[in-house]
Amino acid sequence: MSTFDNPFDPSRPLHSTGCACGRHANDAEHARDSQLQCVPVESEEKRYENVVASAVMRQLFPQDAGRRAFLKTLGASTAFAALSQFFPLKMATEVFAQGGPIEKKDLKVGFIPITCATPIIMAKPMGFYEKYGLNVEVIKTAGWAVIRDKTINKEYDAAHMLSPMPIAISMGAGSNAIPYTMPAVENINGQAITLAIKHKDKRDPKDWKGFKFAVPFDYSMHNYLLRYYLAEHGIDPDQDVQIRAVPPPEMVANLRADNIDGFLGPDPMNQRAVYDGVGFIHILSKDIWEGHPCCAFAASKEFVTTTPNTYAALLKAIIDATAFAHKAENRKQIAEAIAPANYLNQPPVVLEQILTGTFADGLGNIVTQPNRVDFDPFPWQSFAVWIMTQMKRWGQVKGDIDYNKIASEVYLATDTAKLMTEMGLTPPKTTTKTFVVMNKTFDPSKPEEYIASFKIKKAS
Repeated sequence: MSTFDNPFDPSRPLHSTGCACGRHANDAEHARDSQLQCVPVESEEKRYENVVASAVMRQLFPQDAGRRAFLKTLGASTAFAALSQFFPLKMATEVFAQGGPIEKKDLKVGFIPITCATPIIMAKPMGFYEKYGLNVEVIKTAGWAVIRDKTINKEYDAAHMLSPMPIAISMGAGSNAIPYTMPAVENINGQAITLAIKHKDKRDPKDWKGFKFAVPFDYSMHNYLLRYYLAEHGIDPDQDVQIRAVPPPEMVANLRADNIDGFLGPDPMNQRAVYDGVGFIHILSKDIWEGHPCCAFAASKEFVTTTPNTYAALLKAIIDATAFAHKAENRKQIAEAIAPANYLNQPPVVLEQILTGTFADGLGNIVTQPNRVDFDPFPWQSFAVWIMTQMKRWGQVKGDIDYNKIASEVYLATDTAKLMTEMGLTPPKTTTKTFVVMNKTFDPSKPEEYIASFKIKKAS
């Protein structure tokens, strides 16, 4: 994920072509060689100042080469002073920071106590909501159906949701059809298949026939990734195993009680099962699909359209917190912030193992996977298309689907890109991309061909 631009740093591009180090054609190529880092600026005032200065510098120097030469000749401080003589940066910064009046400052945002909600949760104790003029109460909630219902009933203004949920709500799958939006992804990766310790010698999924699995919700990446993984190993998830919805906070207890053989669940449940000695991590979800979305910041279309300035401020706070969470050196601090009982109610050491990516796997190994969980807010519309293919594959929706229309209406990639640009971020140029799930490339322009390619799917 891109970070806030510093327009007076000659090593950082202000345009979306190329990468920060200058050795790659684009950020995707750069990311393959190194893990990009987010570097929050030192204050909100400085943040807005950089946003305004970036806009001015883009106009003065359409090509980064010219800006770099200018900065290397004068130096950052002299360049800032020179620019200020011709353009009132301080005044423009104040005007930009004010923005439109916030329609509703006091908000309620529901969350499930899992690490996927890290940006939404940590934004409260670490002051990100207040930074953008909001008074947000983040409310721990028992399960996903409760989250959905309380948001639909307007008890919550917005919520932490599973990334398929806004699509399902908009399509009327599992509830009445209500237009919903997902302007930001909360986390990518960050899940795992965890099995009961008694199954440590059954690492081949072909040996799992008759197993009972838990997932957090029917409309969840966990459900779709588990089904995908099983089917790729020849196991029919509707015939050969049982899959039931279990609220994440109850997963470890059900594993301990032998009610289930395993789960594909969010953290901290996977690591807590290891910590308690009742389970082991079979595979991280990143090893099924590197960079997959999981949870999201979601709100009704009504909230977005009737309180646009409140919505923008809330989304800015979430994007800002996500940028902070992306940076590896902030993870231990975040673990401390979200560990208390009113948030995740977990030992900080459990959260540190998850967030830092150095963890015990329950089989006697210490594993290092720095991107076990990561945080990137951009809501790729191709994510939404893939989710809909799995909803149709497993019989949750039927008939013709206008994939692109639904994806663009629910996953607000265009709006998010615009807001990210205003904040000084460099969003992707497009709203869709191809990606690989278990060695199979997904082309979002051919969803029906993708569904037809699978041998195992729900009978029509």
